[in-house]
Amino acid sequence: MFIDEAKIRVKAGDGGNGCMAFRREKFVPRGGPSGGDGGRGGDIWMESSESHNTLVHFRFNPEYKAERGRHGEGDKKTGRDGESIVLKVPVGTVVYDEDTGAVVHDFSHVNEKVVIARGGRGGRGNAQFATSTHQAPREHEEGRAGEDRNFRLELKLLADVGLVGYPNVGKSTLISRISAARPKVADYPFTTLEPNLGVVLVGDTGREESFVVADIPGLIEGAHTGAGLGTQFLRHIERTRLLVHLVDVSDGSGRTDVIQDVDVIRDELESFGAGLEKKPTILIASKIDVANPEKLKKLKQWATRRKLKLYPISAVTGEGIEKLKFAMAAEVKTARKAAAVAALDLDEDHFSERKA
Repeated sequence: MFIDEAKIRVKAGDGGNGCMAFRREKFVPRGGPSGGDGGRGGDIWMESSESHNTLVHFRFNPEYKAERGRHGEGDKKTGRDGESIVLKVPVGTVVYDEDTGAVVHDFSHVNEKVVIARGGRGGRGNAQFATSTHQAPREHEEGRAGEDRNFRLELKLLADVGLVGYPNVGKSTLISRISAARPKVADYPFTTLEPNLGVVLVGDTGREESFVVADIPGLIEGAHTGAGLGTQFLRHIERTRLLVHLVDVSDGSGRTDVIQDVDVIRDELESFGAGLEKKPTILIASKIDVANPEKLKKLKQWATRRKLKLYPISAVTGEGIEKLKFAMAAEVKTARKAAAVAALDLDEDHFSERKA
């Protein structure tokens, strides 16, 4: 089961109450105040983990509460701190504050760890209030309440390449051909109901380069407004460096105009509003083993006029697959270098600002 959205409520531990006590021992007159402080309440942490790939564990257990701090005791004994809780999430999870809509944290790397709710401070015991002029204080504090917060979790898969196109254009067959992923493949629309990830290796053994490909469920016209599978999976290609747009040039789809197919998908990407239409894109003529020559010719002419590279492939026979893999690897490598340069420039600008 693939769950990519969940809502949770977390309650950090309350602080323990401070104690009011006085030292009572034989032969020790006027022992003075001896009330200890309360312990601190436990925090709620969230950590990204490679061992999780969905948010399903939050769907069935949406509430979490950390342990409260123990109350202070006599003889100036401080209460024990409450145990904290660590919630594991997949890499790619974005945490939103449910009440304000603000982004709390974006887990883009493994083993990132942040506090999402802080435990309450323990109250002071009466020993803390003693002074030279107030030697028998009866004041003591209650522990502070821990934070009580509601969050919305949204998983956006981390992949280098996103496969897009109409349902049943051959995306699942392609990812099964170029990687070890084994998605469901069948001859009907919306066979893919959840994203599939596959690792693609390119090059000679020992000098291989790899990148991750995401097979996104098919899009149709009006997807950005909820048609078909709607926007449910469009967000998974927000983080990709490259889009691979498959166009079915056979007669099996029932659609007659391949150019309209391209325009519809491009419009849906643009309408989603996350800059998807600006990502580098490779255009693929899919199913050329059973291609309609007129459709293929029309698509080639359209790509030539717009100076776009078109890769005719057949995921069934393997024709054009190796050439496509190397083209994808080259685009990913270029995009990674550009991202690294941009990150370096950002760090330098930040350093210059701090120095100024």
